[in-house]
Amino acid sequence: MQLVEVVLVLIAVCIGFALLARRLALPYAVVLVLGGMALALVPNVPRVALPPEFALAFFLPPLLQASAYRTDWRGFRSNLRPILLLALGCVVFTALFIAVVAKLLVPEMPWWAAIALGAIVAPPDAVAAAAVLSRLRLPRRIVTVLEGESLINDASALILYRVAILAVAAGTASFGEALLQFLLVGAGGAVIGIVLGRLTVWAVARLEDPLLETALSFLLCYAAYLGAEALHVSGVIAVVAAGLLLGQAQYRAFSPETRVFARAVWQFIEFVLNSLVFILIGLQLNHILDRLAGQGIWPLVGCALAIAAALIVSRFLWVFPATWLPRLIPALRRRDPMPPWSHVVIISWAGMRGVVSLAAALALPEDFPQRDLIVFLAFTAILATLVLQGTTLEWLIRRLGAALPAHAGGVDPAEAEGRSLAYQAALAEIEHRMADPLEGAIAADLLHEYRDRAGHRHRIAAGHAAAAAERGARRRIRLAALGAARQRLLDHHGDGALHEEALVKLTQELDLEELRIRQVLGDERTDAERVAQERAQRRHSAPLLFAPRPHG
Repeated sequence: MQLVEVVLVLIAVCIGFALLARRLALPYAVVLVLGGMALALVPNVPRVALPPEFALAFFLPPLLQASAYRTDWRGFRSNLRPILLLALGCVVFTALFIAVVAKLLVPEMPWWAAIALGAIVAPPDAVAAAAVLSRLRLPRRIVTVLEGESLINDASALILYRVAILAVAAGTASFGEALLQFLLVGAGGAVIGIVLGRLTVWAVARLEDPLLETALSFLLCYAAYLGAEALHVSGVIAVVAAGLLLGQAQYRAFSPETRVFARAVWQFIEFVLNSLVFILIGLQLNHILDRLAGQGIWPLVGCALAIAAALIVSRFLWVFPATWLPRLIPALRRRDPMPPWSHVVIISWAGMRGVVSLAAALALPEDFPQRDLIVFLAFTAILATLVLQGTTLEWLIRRLGAALPAHAGGVDPAEAEGRSLAYQAALAEIEHRMADPLEGAIAADLLHEYRDRAGHRHRIAAGHAAAAAERGARRRIRLAALGAARQRLLDHHGDGALHEEALVKLTQELDLEELRIRQVLGDERTDAERVAQERAQRRHSAPLLFAPRPHG
């Protein structure tokens, strides 16, 4: 019960810190880490240990699979060269660079222990960067490269980390053996992920139950990770491969109801796990300080600042040459011209570290050389990059002018064209069915509605000046009609003429329709108006809090 109470209290605290982060317009990962540090220093606060195996095996698989599931495979594949240069090349370069700096600062540290430190702090965590990038409209390639890097860099860093630990235990190791093990571990993880992913897609297509399909997708990430680790290959690569495969198959394997249901469930899971991860990072402060009690504070601070600075600088030292040097090849330069220097700066600055670095540091064997110092340096590197880079990344993007302006009329032209094509295809099918002797009359009734939708989408795609005003009027009329329908149902239920299950089912349909309208026609509410409306809706629907789930 004590564990349950601690988890519930931490989730409540995370909600409070997330609200504070929204109020301060800061990445919530930064606020959670600093808040966890503040809590750790409060007297009589129970200590919350973060077992490293638990952190990697419980938190990492669902977060990785969720990112892989959302990844644009075509964009990932077309940007594979810069992604691999970051996820593999930059990780190895950073690990070696940090190892050299650590060896200069602490000469008594063995080389493989220094490389282990480098591998621990090498992989950036994409969660904090995503919190910033989601608030801005950036060139799609920047987002794709950063998201793609985050899928693979943890695996490459953890494989190098494993090699370093084995080398310390054995007393020596050759770089040739390390490279071979690196390739075999990664390839083995990919094979396991693909096999389990295909089995899951096959099973999901036959379950025909959104609840069971969502539960199976959740189990997939743990099956891939634990199965791969049991066979001594990369669990991270296995999860990423399974998630990519599931994301590619979602439109043919999942029903529309399952996709809506699974999206809501996974968003909740991601929020809870991400929040717990970052606040637990902050709460580790007292453990780390206790282990280093008795050592001089200023030498430790100087060493920590040097490692953090080297970590930030090393990414710049890799990203700029890795961007420019390949384009000295004329064929590559013609196919992929040089990006603006501001894009390279943004990718270089988006290097915040997170839970993987801390969990890997805590997982070091107790007799590992300089273990306590390595854990301290990893923690301060996480803290420095989160606070410094996490709080300034959005400012830097705006300062460099890299954020794209809003679409004219608030509509993405490519999205508008896609909607137009979809409605035209639907209209063509309706018109084709008008010739059917049985369905022709019904098709004729639907014809006007679909012609209206297709015409409106075509006007928006063509960029007509009146399209924005028309879209606003359509939104207001449709939302007002839905509001009147919802209120009539509530009144009817209040009179006792409509039972609870029917009310839940009907209001859910109206809610989905409202979400569709706001997505198609835009949502002009401010944040304050959105919060106020959500509160009002919750007040109206309070009696439905424990309503049974509708059947059928």
